Amino acid sequence: MRNGISGLPTPHPIGEAMPAVYAEDGFAQRFTSALDDVLAPIFATLDCFEAYLDPAIAPEDIVDWLADWVALPIDDSWSLDRRRELVRHAVQLHRWRGTKKGLAAHVKLLTGGEVEITDNGGSSWSATSNGDMPGSPTPSVEVLVRVTTAAAVDVARLSATVADAVPAHVPTHIRVVPTGRAQVRG
Repeated sequence: MRNGISGLPTPHPIGEAMPAVYAEDGFAQRFTSALDDVLAPIFATLDCFEAYLDPAIAPEDIVDWLADWVALPIDDSWSLDRRRELVRHAVQLHRWRGTKKGLAAHVKLLTGGEVEITDNGGSSWSATSNGDMPGSPTPSVEVLVRVTTAAAVDVARLSATVADAVPAHVPTHIRVVPTGRAQVRG
């Protein structure tokens, strides 16, 4: 994943740790210097390892690798900041997966907009025997996203994400509207 950095100094030169008899041996010093060149990037990586696991400061290719590591599908067209934010919240997204709260959080991270989710009522109970149940018997999920620029949202990608998050038999309806416009049902 990472490329070596030429001229990277090693924090632990092997030649300096050799017995005195090898300190003035040119071959031994050149040989250990070559080993230092090979080991220097390893020491640098290990010294900075926690930074590779922090999506806020990790290099771009490591952020994408972390997304794979936490089973979060990433789109290459997203900005680096958006990918960092999604990876940072991946555990919470997995924790709330399959819930209205989880879907709203995921859509908000994807679009940056205000999200309103309406479903058919799910499961419920009634305090009175044979009372009317809330919602409708036909399953459905409606997602309304209010963003400043509706054209900036990839609706196809958003639809795929929503479809992946709800049960397969539940039809979904997604509307992306610019902020300030009234909600249109239909």
